Amino acid sequence: MVFETTVYGFRVIELIASAFATGSVAVGLYIGYRSLQSFYRHGDPSMRYLAVGLLLLTAVTYTLTFVGSMLLQFRVLSLPQQDYFLTVSHVTQFAGLVCIAYALHRRD
Repeated sequence: MVFETTVYGFRVIELIASAFATGSVAVGLYIGYRSLQSFYRHGDPSMRYLAVGLLLLTAVTYTLTFVGSMLLQFRVLSLPQQDYFLTVSHVTQFAGLVCIAYALHRRD
């Protein structure tokens, strides 16, 4: 199977997953940046919550997951300690979604 072959020591499926995770972070950072620009331009606080939510949901979560997997791969963390990174990443995902939901339902 093509996905099981290795390139530079990584499986192709891992490289594809990493590429899409990196793309998600880039798009999330772009949308968050544009939301902050809109907040500064129009002063709508909903845009600030939307930007914070997207940054938490994409950049912070993927960064935590990536750092956790690298620490696990280089055997800095043990397998049970990986649960702490997973819990923190789920908490940041939840906080990001709460910020986005608040931005969508916020009324002045």
